[in-house]
Amino acid sequence: MYAALFILLLLALVGMLFGHFRRKKIIRRIREMEKCEKCSLLEELAEPFGYRYHCRCGFFSSTVDAWQKAGGYTWAYDYLAPRFQMVFDSLPVYFNYRGRTWLIEFWKGQYGINAGAEIGIYHADRLLSETEYRSAHFQAVGEAEMLSCGLQLCLENGACVRISERHWWLTAFLPGVFSQPSNLCLEATVCFNNREMLEAFYRGLCKAGCSAEKVTVQNLCLSFTFHQPCNVHYGFLTRLRRRLSQCLNRISCRLFLWVTRPFTCTEDRILFLYHYLPFCFRKLMRLRRFHRRCHRKHGCRRPKCCRRCSPRRGKKP
Repeated sequence: MYAALFILLLLALVGMLFGHFRRKKIIRRIREMEKCEKCSLLEELAEPFGYRYHCRCGFFSSTVDAWQKAGGYTWAYDYLAPRFQMVFDSLPVYFNYRGRTWLIEFWKGQYGINAGAEIGIYHADRLLSETEYRSAHFQAVGEAEMLSCGLQLCLENGACVRISERHWWLTAFLPGVFSQPSNLCLEATVCFNNREMLEAFYRGLCKAGCSAEKVTVQNLCLSFTFHQPCNVHYGFLTRLRRRLSQCLNRISCRLFLWVTRPFTCTEDRILFLYHYLPFCFRKLMRLRRFHRRCHRKHGCRRPKCCRRCSPRRGKKP
């Protein structure tokens, strides 16, 4: 018995020493890398997940050809989000335009250990009644239908992140940042192809509860501020799930900062996580995690290989 206990202690000591020297080696390797080399590596690592890394500003955003586009969007995605540690405020804007019902939705909140915001552009294949909105499946717009849009996400401490691009799903995710959705302020801009589409969206935005005082129109571009959600009433179970998910998100965020504490720069922290704890890196990159079961079903780890699947989450990892 004592011999077995001694062997276990010896193995534990060897494991600790191995982990210590492995950690030191990874830290030294990252510190020896040039900044451009780090950014190139992060670009390569993020691409299979449908994202790219903005080295200058330290955040991830979705690519135009992200694999999530094939999944489209349904209301159930937002409803189930707290079960996957995604706690956000959303503002869906439905409007009819040229024989189809369109949906442009705005999100801001906490995605695991990432604070972020999104703008998604979708449409149905026909005109829908209001009673069909929550049951209908919306497909992401095609390349010719994408709109120029921009978002500015402001945190409680006054820091802001900005991005603008012609897109179907514009996003910005800040790793290692924790925030309550109500403390985030999203300033969104969408530029439309013509006045007809702009006016249809404006009517839908007002119907969604956005005050006309918060809306600014210049030429064919409409801008507004999304701070507090409108006409949203969560049930008891949903409120409970949101609170529990936020507790887990806060803990996960603190663990991320503690594990990567040898570094202060975001790209250094992420690369350290990739080399030291690869499974945690994969979890970090699954900013939208409704496709997780799809991965397990097919026994694959990389999102790219799941293009043959029907992703459970269309717009957001």
